[in-house]
Amino acid sequence: MNTQLILGLIPARFGSTRFPGKPLANIGGKPMIQRVYEQTKQQLSHVYVATDDARIEEAVKKFGGRVVMTSTHHQSGTDRCAEALDTIEKQENIKFHAVINIQGDEPFINPAQIEAVTHCFSNPETQLATLVKAIDKTEDLFNPNKPKVVIGSGQQALYFSRSPIPYFRGTPEEHWIEKHKYYNHIGLYGYRSDVLRAITKLEQSPLELAESLEQLRWLENGYHIQVKETLSESISIDTPEDLENLIRSGLI
Repeated sequence: MNTQLILGLIPARFGSTRFPGKPLANIGGKPMIQRVYEQTKQQLSHVYVATDDARIEEAVKKFGGRVVMTSTHHQSGTDRCAEALDTIEKQENIKFHAVINIQGDEPFINPAQIEAVTHCFSNPETQLATLVKAIDKTEDLFNPNKPKVVIGSGQQALYFSRSPIPYFRGTPEEHWIEKHKYYNHIGLYGYRSDVLRAITKLEQSPLELAESLEQLRWLENGYHIQVKETLSESISIDTPEDLENLIRSGLI
């Protein structure tokens, strides 16, 4: 796949409930959004921050990044990416084959993870792509904040759940990961451009509403999600406490 035809987008909101102003949080002398941007640029030529806030727009321009303003009414990063795609294609006069949605709260994202999702689109039939990581701790398997993924033989996602799936009948829960290879979902998404536009027009689905996982809407409507396994641990910052712990760990 020609990476010139892949658009990297980093959706960023100022008004996070648990961490207001998170994209501008100082991490080792740089705002968080800058660190995500710089990691992404190691892999993709076309990278934009997609935001609805003038403070984030100003910060991105200050460090020399590219930014596009979007509506304040989007319910998800996927919706924001769809609007940004339309705007950027008009600005650059380029038709992008696919979009990679990079989480704005992962300042140390491994560029190899972005490459893995990008590579899925070497197959022109790929509609959607994401990453998974094998679970090696029972506490992660039963943590509802870490969605699990069941994968079919074609390396396509069959289902996502906040519950541990599959249920391993007849075995104590503490031994499940010894009996079966379980996966956590890593929230890095790729969308073929036409599919991105289509899925943002879908109504919320029953499974999505039950689990609060938007990717279930896509599966319920017959779309296929290609999966790649990563060995890298993802470090996301959801709260000020997460940032403090990161600083104490010595990573920055």
